Amino acid sequence: MAPIHYTLRPQGDRCLSIDFGEAISLETGTLCLSASATLERAKLQGVTDIVPSYTAVALFYKPGVDLGGTDFPTLCAQVNAQLKGELVQATTSARQVDIPVCYGGKHGPDLSDVAQKTGLTEQQVIALHTQPGSMVFGLGFSPGHPYIGVHDALFALPRRDVPRTAVPAGSVAIANRQSTIYPTLLPSGWHILGATPLQLFDLRRPQPSLLLPGDQVRFISINEQEYDRLAAAIAPEAV
Repeated sequence: MAPIHYTLRPQGDRCLSIDFGEAISLETGTLCLSASATLERAKLQGVTDIVPSYTAVALFYKPGVDLGGTDFPTLCAQVNAQLKGELVQATTSARQVDIPVCYGGKHGPDLSDVAQKTGLTEQQVIALHTQPGSMVFGLGFSPGHPYIGVHDALFALPRRDVPRTAVPAGSVAIANRQSTIYPTLLPSGWHILGATPLQLFDLRRPQPSLLLPGDQVRFISINEQEYDRLAAAIAPEAV
């Protein structure tokens, strides 16, 4: 097996970042998932959480060996030892999750603007966004909040010049060839294409987060009537 290339750096005194590069790609994202699974299996002393992302894996740990924690040099040595061996193969196709989305209108206030910026019609934007091949690279910002990619280069749009202070739960947005879905009412600087009636996060479920790193996502276009029907069916389960 060819050696993998990465760098280690501290993020404060309680986090070690393993960086696999800067370019977002399916290959790098899959490598992050494999490294994360490998380190999870190792059960390193003092490590409290392992979080994969597009290009890095963050290890959160308790500093201080006298309290059952670890120190940065020791953790670096343990990580190097684990990543020199055979990595756990990430199961990136284990689950496919369909996400129904009502595009445009009151649910997607930026659809027309994205169409103008990309030189596409609104229907072409929807067709491009619903193409297969999207993967959940990681969760962050808030519980159950997924970062999904990598989309066509036409979706390499920077974030909005003026962020919104709050967008509704379920909003589906794009920026920089990525998609995200807001699990709760949150601020957003991304371009909102539509909304899903699905609940992204619910503590009463055995697995609270609807999406997990490595999941394959398929966005499915639905009309407003179907959105309302699904929302009404889900509403009694809302927290």
